[in-house]
Amino acid sequence: MSKIKDVIRKPKHITSIGGQALIEGVMMKGPKHIAIAVRKPDGDIELKKQKLSTWSTKYKFLKIPFIRGSVALIEAMVIGVKSLMYSAEFYEEEEDIEPSKFDKFLEKIFKDKTEDVMIYFSVFLSLLIAIGAFMLGPSFLANFLKTKINNSLILNLIEGFIRISIFLLYVYVVSRMDDIYRVFQYHGAEHKSIHCYEHGEELTVENARKYTTLHPRCGTSFLFNVMIISILVFSLFGWPNPLMRFISRIVMLPVIAGISYEINKVVGKSDSMIARIISYPGLMLQKLTTNEPDDSQLEVGLEALKAVLVEDKEADSW
Repeated sequence: MSKIKDVIRKPKHITSIGGQALIEGVMMKGPKHIAIAVRKPDGDIELKKQKLSTWSTKYKFLKIPFIRGSVALIEAMVIGVKSLMYSAEFYEEEEDIEPSKFDKFLEKIFKDKTEDVMIYFSVFLSLLIAIGAFMLGPSFLANFLKTKINNSLILNLIEGFIRISIFLLYVYVVSRMDDIYRVFQYHGAEHKSIHCYEHGEELTVENARKYTTLHPRCGTSFLFNVMIISILVFSLFGWPNPLMRFISRIVMLPVIAGISYEINKVVGKSDSMIARIISYPGLMLQKLTTNEPDDSQLEVGLEALKAVLVEDKEADSW
């Protein structure tokens, strides 16, 4: 059973290593490498390790505070989609799925670049849907109350309430899906593995098993912070006409992501009461996005983590 006191207990080392749950697997991103561990249909673990190459590693200015947040979000989405597609390949082969006409069409046009095109298109489409559902949609719905409420601050608060409600409903519905249950178990395995490493214990299933599935630096908490910060930022713009309001929501999204990232970074290092209060809603939300993993899933998470560790712990400090 996950306990908040286990999360807020200060570990020996706070790492920047993070990951993502996949289809029967876990991806871990370290300071120098990305590792993907997948439990194949035959029961063996397939481990793929590759050198980390991102925009922020190539262009140092992208690591500047408040810029790095939006960059990290896009990079995480790209890496995440690539990793997810890789893990899915093992089970597509098992089911012997025939490529669709659309897949064949793309391969004919883009040839060996087809996979990259599909990945970036998936990220673009995901961002488009997210902006529509969680940014523009709530603003549109709140606008119906404009004739009854003249206070722009209240309208922005109502918009924020609608946004958070849609997000929570989405997370809840997804968490109830049978196919997602095991993915969320691997999400729990990812967190337990990192907790074990941060507390300086040997990376074994036995040691990792006792830790909570909740983690203060989880992407789920980051997204929830984005929702909260958006209410505060958008309130500064009043309640202009729909076009200007939609433009401001889109233009300010990178700024909100940047602010949320910096807050997440500060809170992740702190053991203060304020940090605990800020972390609490995101941790509660993780009760929906993580499930208790079994030992075989923990083994996968630990294998992925071991593959990205470096000798100098300072290199992976958060």
